[in-house]
Amino acid sequence: MRNLLLTTSFAIALSAPVFAAGTHDGGHGETKPAAMMVGMPGDTGKVDRTIDVTLLENDEGQMLIESEPMDIKEGETIRFNITNKGELEHEFVLDTVERNAEHKIEMAKMDMEHDDPNRIRLDAGASGEVVWTFANSGTFEAACLIPGHYESGMHREVAVGDQMAQADVEYTSGTIKKIDAKAGKVTIIHGPLVNLDMPAMTMVFRADEAMMTKMAEGQDIEFVADRVKGKQIGRASCRERV
Repeated sequence: MRNLLLTTSFAIALSAPVFAAGTHDGGHGETKPAAMMVGMPGDTGKVDRTIDVTLLENDEGQMLIESEPMDIKEGETIRFNITNKGELEHEFVLDTVERNAEHKIEMAKMDMEHDDPNRIRLDAGASGEVVWTFANSGTFEAACLIPGHYESGMHREVAVGDQMAQADVEYTSGTIKKIDAKAGKVTIIHGPLVNLDMPAMTMVFRADEAMMTKMAEGQDIEFVADRVKGKQIGRASCRERV
């Protein structure tokens, strides 16, 4: 069954390891990667799976981290293939929400680059990877901590541990009405979103370039939307209806 990841185009509450150039003193520089709550650098020869990540800005002024849901098993080693498709420099940081908040404050005082293995900074159009082993269960975060970027929506949840069984997820039926590949938007006619207490309607979702190639107007799908904390950006994981 084909899985798709979409993000809504409007702001409502839905929702070898790489080293970046440069260093700074103090803060997370004092913590060895092996001791980090989020995990440790992974062995590039023992990767369990790959998650493609896109960093970009959109026409609504949001800055986004787009990928499939970052639902990860404890002990799993993930290769994050990261591409900056935006027009600005962005970074990708894996850490706890609390530590990211602390580092964001530091970054606001002085824009610092890092040599930590849990992050990478990419110029516009550049690509790179982070290979990471998630040693502990919990809710973590992928984010860009460059001043102003996090506040513009550039963060998303990383859930590690026991995940909700696929069979327990209540999907909503829908049909793709329109695909706007240039704008990266998909219009879906769908039934009620029970978990969000929203009625049946037609909504516009944002999809990344890779997902657009898997979609077709008139395609019947099933999807589930969820709520994400922070600068609210709607998200929905979808599958083709069979």
